[in-house]
Amino acid sequence: MSSESQIPIAAKVASRRFAARLAAFYATLFGVTGVQLPFFTVWLKAIGIDATWIGIITAVPPVTRFTVLPMVTAAAERRQMLRGAIIATAFATALGFALVGTQHQPFLVLALYALTCCVWTPMVPLTDAYALRGVRQYGLNYGPLRLWGSAAFVVCALISGLLLGYVAEIHLIWIITAVTVIGALVSLTLQPLQRPKAAAAPAAGARKLLRDPAFLAIIVTSALIQSSHSAYYIFASIAWQQAGLNGLTIAGLWVLGVVAEIVLFALSPRFTLPPAILVVVAAASAVARWSITAQDPPLPILAIVQLGHGLTFGLTQVGIMGLMVHHVPAHIMARGQGYLAACGGIVASTTSILCGMVYARYGLGAYYMMAAMAGTGGLAMWLARKRFTATSSEAGPGSR
Repeated sequence: MSSESQIPIAAKVASRRFAARLAAFYATLFGVTGVQLPFFTVWLKAIGIDATWIGIITAVPPVTRFTVLPMVTAAAERRQMLRGAIIATAFATALGFALVGTQHQPFLVLALYALTCCVWTPMVPLTDAYALRGVRQYGLNYGPLRLWGSAAFVVCALISGLLLGYVAEIHLIWIITAVTVIGALVSLTLQPLQRPKAAAAPAAGARKLLRDPAFLAIIVTSALIQSSHSAYYIFASIAWQQAGLNGLTIAGLWVLGVVAEIVLFALSPRFTLPPAILVVVAAASAVARWSITAQDPPLPILAIVQLGHGLTFGLTQVGIMGLMVHHVPAHIMARGQGYLAACGGIVASTTSILCGMVYARYGLGAYYMMAAMAGTGGLAMWLARKRFTATSSEAGPGSR
């Protein structure tokens, strides 16, 4: 066989290897969240930390997203060590949770958890930046890679629910730590990517990105649509419980939404609309979803509305990543992801506070505010869509 005929085969093997290893790491990355969300606050209560301190401790991750996170992603990019930064933060996160588990005093738990979040929260934007570089290099699609994170979240959350009846609450932190250790080990399998051709002044390129109206439209639109899920994330279970739904039904509704998200990620390579239009469709879906949810619909309609999570969250993610891969230069992709995460963190934190105030007074009426946010995001993307036409019309989201 000639060397020319061997090259495509070698490229396919490398592409499949990259995809499999990244999918495995996405699974561990979001698997950590799947066990951390249900276990961490239960563990905090089990070691004697009161509700006030629990509130303060759990407020740390959003703060690090718009403070420390952009600095970590920028530092990784300046040093041309994106993969190395993922590995370093993965191992540091595992060590951090292990150290948190040794403490029972509120201030010490807070201090160590804050340090852990400084390396934990940058992992998603670092991984997304690494994934998008691989998408460009190997001609892959983002959605099928990312779906394994959502699938692992569902599996780990369900397993967590089962383990709560068998593991002493004071030991739950070690389950979280164990998953982070697995993630750190899997990070070692991530293969190096070609170094992108950097501009003469990469820092200037990153600053120019923040002056680019098209990029600002991307991060603001993403922040508005994704943060419109705040009322759902915070109050959905409370409202459903007050409506008389039992725990199994509530869990089923949550799983239904994530399953819809997984299906959308799997089907995303077949999408032919430009990424900007996909985001507008996602925003319109969110307006409809939150407007219906505000009406306190009966369970059959609520179940159908939950399937809309695939559009409101999943399609937004696919469209935004499609815009990022086409619009943001490879050599500043990590910083672009950092800015995206930081903007999302600021808007999400503010929205969460406002949601609490509105929900306390108007109940499910808070979802109308969410619909307005999503609609505003969709309008912003619709007005900016022509800026992306030249690049996004050539290929679907996540394609080369």
